[in-house]
Amino acid sequence: MGLREVAIHAWGWLRYKEVYSDDLGMPNRRAFPEAAAMWVPEEDQKRLAAYKVLAAYDNNQAAELAMISGDLYARERREFGDPSVFVDTAMAHVLGREQTITVPGAEHDGEQPTPDEEMAARVQELLRDWAESEQFGMRLQQCERKAVSLGDGVYRLAWDPGRKRPTLRVHDPGFYFPVIGEDDDGGEYPTRVHFAWELPANPQRGLKARIRRITYELDWVQPATGSGVDETGRAVRAPLPTPDPVIEDDDSAAEAEVPAPPLTPGDLYSPATGAITRQYAWNDEPSYVTCYLTDATWLLEDIKGPVDVDSLPLAKAVFATRGDGEVLDHLDLLIDFVPVVHLPNTVPPAEEHWGQSTLGKVLQVFDELAGSDTDSSKASATTGAPILGISGKAVNSQQRYDVAPGKAFVLGEGGGITTVDTSKNLAELRNHVHDLQDRAANNARLPAVALGTINPAEVPSGYALQISLGPLDALVASMRLARDHKYALLLKMVQRLYLAGQHTDWAGVTPQAAKLAFGPYTPTDKQAILEQVSVGVDKHILSLETGVKMLMEAGFPIDDAQEEIERIQSRSFAAARDLADALNNPDEVADYLGRKAPEQPETPPVQLPPAGDDTEPNGAGPGEQPEGGGNT
Repeated sequence: MGLREVAIHAWGWLRYKEVYSDDLGMPNRRAFPEAAAMWVPEEDQKRLAAYKVLAAYDNNQAAELAMISGDLYARERREFGDPSVFVDTAMAHVLGREQTITVPGAEHDGEQPTPDEEMAARVQELLRDWAESEQFGMRLQQCERKAVSLGDGVYRLAWDPGRKRPTLRVHDPGFYFPVIGEDDDGGEYPTRVHFAWELPANPQRGLKARIRRITYELDWVQPATGSGVDETGRAVRAPLPTPDPVIEDDDSAAEAEVPAPPLTPGDLYSPATGAITRQYAWNDEPSYVTCYLTDATWLLEDIKGPVDVDSLPLAKAVFATRGDGEVLDHLDLLIDFVPVVHLPNTVPPAEEHWGQSTLGKVLQVFDELAGSDTDSSKASATTGAPILGISGKAVNSQQRYDVAPGKAFVLGEGGGITTVDTSKNLAELRNHVHDLQDRAANNARLPAVALGTINPAEVPSGYALQISLGPLDALVASMRLARDHKYALLLKMVQRLYLAGQHTDWAGVTPQAAKLAFGPYTPTDKQAILEQVSVGVDKHILSLETGVKMLMEAGFPIDDAQEEIERIQSRSFAAARDLADALNNPDEVADYLGRKAPEQPETPPVQLPPAGDDTEPNGAGPGEQPEGGGNT
């Protein structure tokens, strides 16, 4: 007797859907033909099929996908966009009201900044300028929505010589194929990454069906190569000619028997080991590795035998050519990292690479919601246009009766009209829909107040509101934890690409540990926070810096904390008077107010009488009246 195998994997929560997998647990080939392509590795087929199912729910097409499995009533199913609302809500809360690039040490307290603080402030300003030019806010939303809805998002960076800045692009995770070996840790940074997809045939342009693959790979620094062609005329990269050795004497002639290979400017060759090293601007020690880029295309008809995306034969590939004429066949990018950032929606399990969609655990609830919405729609039809039964001797069973407002029926002897009331069923179905919505919200940790389905007047107090947001706080904290390191890595790559591109504005810059700070996401009582800050600063319980920071986090329109503090101090004349009384130093008081101290007039010296005896004028002694009597 054969036993059925139960496979538990990262996308096992989709096994309940008949359209997702067959008896062997593999995706349905009719529903997911792209996942079953011969070049897609078997371990990636379930992932690609899961992405398509999740995208169908997000776009109200889950019923259309279910029809492929033989569900004859799927076309009648109502989908009202509940999954999309969950995705948008989760994304909005994890991003917060604003996103800010920050560098520790860039904000100082107004005193003379140290060289490290000056460098941090400079890098922060340069990164914010890059984010503005590259429309980072829009790219952020594009990638985050894919991460929240599909479970994964992917960024790809590249240096653009024309724009003189790193460009940022967002890719669908279905095109992303990292190479993770059996002994590799899936949570570590992959050293070989593919982006691959099929290009359909285009008879009008004479193009056949193709596969395009873009590959980034870390490997040892190799001898320099240049663009060329092979014997068939195909554009490839070829090794440069070996330079002739320079022989000065007999001793050097012995060393010149093994000539050094052609090197990229700046590389160093070690004859003893045969290794080539390169000094990068962001490393203290020379490195032996670099990143190579390959952009190749294959005809589907040329792919024979058991191959996958990682083992496509390069002998049959056609390599792309960059705008500057460089052939993208193992092109040395002169960087020691793969400029790709994979963004998981959740913290991956140990030794795993992929995240999980926000919809993953509640898809069955959404199926129940779609069924209840369909039943409610049918019940509302019978409630709005009730079913009538006309009886009596004069009723002609062959006659058709039309029901409309103001319609009158003439009934014969013993005639009557019976109405079938389905409003109670409709009310019960609507209550069931609300129960399912609450179940989905609870399981997804998105409370009603976060979804906007609760009446603010029904909230008893702010404390009760804060307690109800507890599950959301835990959800956002976990999702932001999965993102913190990824965005720090992305900003580190941006800095290194600027240095590799030798941009003039980045000359002399030391890379800094930048991060992306997400703003608050919960509703705040601005009036209460303003009162707290006012009392705290006035009673000297809170510093002015802390108070301004609290106001910024509450959503007050303060762009720069230090500038706001200087504005407040420039009008605090009472505090300046107290400072003058305490220090008696006009320069410090003027600096506090942001003004220039007035120049103090010189005090004239005191003129003392010349030294003499103790007699009064006119020879009078002490205590005697001068001559002439009386007071003078």
